[in-house]
Amino acid sequence: MGQTITEKILAAHCDKQEVHPGEFIEARVDFCHGNDVTAPIAIREFESLGKSAVFDKERIGIIPDHFAPPPDIQSAEQINMMRQFSRKYEIKHFFELGEVGIEHALLPEKGLSLPGDVLIGADSHTCTYGALGAFATGVGSTDLAYAFATGKTWFKVPESMKIIFKGKKLPKWVGGKDLILELIGKISVSGALYKTMEFTGELVPHLSMDARMTIANMVIEAGGKNGIFAPDAITTKYIKKRAQRTWHNYASDPDAHYCDEVEIDGSTMEPVVACPNLPDNVKRVTELTNVVVDQVVIGSCTNGRMEDLREAAHILKGRKVNPNLRVLIFPGTQDIAREAQKHGLVDIFLDAGCVFSTTTCGPCLGAHMGVLAEGETAIATTNRNFTGRMGHPKSSVYLSNPAVAAASAVLGRIAHPDEVH
Repeated sequence: MGQTITEKILAAHCDKQEVHPGEFIEARVDFCHGNDVTAPIAIREFESLGKSAVFDKERIGIIPDHFAPPPDIQSAEQINMMRQFSRKYEIKHFFELGEVGIEHALLPEKGLSLPGDVLIGADSHTCTYGALGAFATGVGSTDLAYAFATGKTWFKVPESMKIIFKGKKLPKWVGGKDLILELIGKISVSGALYKTMEFTGELVPHLSMDARMTIANMVIEAGGKNGIFAPDAITTKYIKKRAQRTWHNYASDPDAHYCDEVEIDGSTMEPVVACPNLPDNVKRVTELTNVVVDQVVIGSCTNGRMEDLREAAHILKGRKVNPNLRVLIFPGTQDIAREAQKHGLVDIFLDAGCVFSTTTCGPCLGAHMGVLAEGETAIATTNRNFTGRMGHPKSSVYLSNPAVAAASAVLGRIAHPDEVH
């Protein structure tokens, strides 16, 4: 029996010829990281081990992105702990404010997540890096502390699901966000529990790297252990100018075993929206045009890349934000912000009446810079719409692609982009 791409990567990292679903292994990690919510816990646990050094100061990322810039004393203390830890152990990849980006946009951009890697992060959306052909998954802070010390962690080898994206072209206004929401709506938020979601099909070569990252980012919303695309020419083009170390391309064997197969025909889709309070409560945008919104958020580790900002700017150019709402735009990294400025996107957003913010996770988790009040409704390009996710427990969040979010910003209600463009 052949092996899947995930099984091959894990086998290579524990020096085995092959591994099998359900098997427990200890594997080497190529890179591990934490943010300002999770890294301080890992730091305290690491310090309790009495180690004089980390396993490799060039393979650890310390990324203060959730509460950056810090909105209160506690957040400032958390980030300062990370700063002091990084100085003490000479961590190369500590990203200070002004350099930091949202971790899952930043690490691929910096060439620190690569094909064939095993990557762990103390954040559930670490699965984003599977877009590059890596095995990437979120872990707890204790596991991160162990990785800081040893460069290893344990896994139960997951079963693999094959996700087949059919069609050769996506319709206008349909993107990676719609594909993953459609999939989650079909299989539910527990439909891939502790499984690999391997993305294949004739549509994949036509998906940009930004779209692939959006898709891989949200596999955790279906309970997935990891999501993964086999590397191809698009992958190579993206990483060749960024990679900070060598990489290895893997692909599944033709006779590899899958526990399930799911087909999504992208060529027949229209934009979709996940309604409160779960990402699998998916409806067509045309079913929701009576939903009035108070806030629009465009950005995050899911849809804060250049492709996303361009799409939003395309809708907003020459138009004004509805006076009954506010629009917050958060670029994924400082380089994305610079590129948006270079190409005039920032002016488009400001002229429309949007807030163009520094890079931060703030509003996505209801931390700061965009918290919802009681009874308010937001449409966002983020990844979660749980009860109270963006603020008050009696607020509501709808999830969409950037074009739908931008159209909604203009009309003051959930809107199809064709209504304004």
